Amino acid sequence: MVDQASRVIRVVGTAGTRAVKDAFMVCLDLFKVMVPIIILVKALKEFGLISYLAAPLAPAMRLAGLPGEMGLVWATAIINNIYSGMAVYAELAHDSGALTTAQITILSVMMLIAHNLPVESKITQKCGVGFWGQVVIRMSGALACGLLLRFVFDAFALFTEPAVLAFEVKPEGASLLSWAGGQAWNLCMIFFVILALLLLMRALTAIRATNFLEWLLSPLLRVMGIGRRAATITVIGLVMGLAYGGGLIIHEVKGGKISRQDVFSSITLMGLSHALVEDTLLMLLIGANLWGVLAGRLLFSLAAVAILSRFLGPRLAMKNSLLARIF
Repeated sequence: MVDQASRVIRVVGTAGTRAVKDAFMVCLDLFKVMVPIIILVKALKEFGLISYLAAPLAPAMRLAGLPGEMGLVWATAIINNIYSGMAVYAELAHDSGALTTAQITILSVMMLIAHNLPVESKITQKCGVGFWGQVVIRMSGALACGLLLRFVFDAFALFTEPAVLAFEVKPEGASLLSWAGGQAWNLCMIFFVILALLLLMRALTAIRATNFLEWLLSPLLRVMGIGRRAATITVIGLVMGLAYGGGLIIHEVKGGKISRQDVFSSITLMGLSHALVEDTLLMLLIGANLWGVLAGRLLFSLAAVAILSRFLGPRLAMKNSLLARIF
């Protein structure tokens, strides 16, 4: 009995050590990408350059039924993150009044689909897909989804009441040291989350739960060009976020376990629709409608990836083609 217990302890210890090493290597790859981009974005923000990126977005915002100044909200989210976009919106809403629930739902979906693009697109590039291809897909996808939602909301006169803003602007730490400490803490949290996910993946594999998930999801994912090997990781990315799903994709790609088409389809789906729980709840704080933000974004993402995988999938195998280099 003692020998059996000690054997179990050794196996668990070995698996834990291996998981820590794998998590370290995954995070090393991620942080090489994330840290320089985070510093660049901070510089853009400090020098006030993000506002210059907002001006070209004004026509797109009006096309989606939003005031042109909301381009600053979207530009902030695109370059930085959703929290920063929310803060800018809260300031604008305080000065000029809140949008309707329909308008803030449209703005929220556009931010959720296209945000933090410098960091997240670099992560996807590390997974083996094109940086600019993902930027184009997410930007055009955000606008297309916004236009579709506007058409539906206008056609049925939905959500015309003023949006209720329940989000307070919290100023960032004034000092550079405070900012750096916050970023270091975020990176530490990413390491521990990825470690936990790797341990979870190995536990699920050991009890064959991943086989069940792959079987359960394979019909839906097959339509979108995602093979069974990428099914579990794709679900993790949808629920947890692109950095975590991308980190696991990097780990699997290095082992040669996922095809090029699976990587493209999985990463694209994660890009268009990830962190479904956390990000959806954030948008409710600025007055968005739950089903518009959650169901609208997810249904659009599933349809978009199904179309893209059918069109681009066969061409991605042609390594020297222009599309393969872009996407």
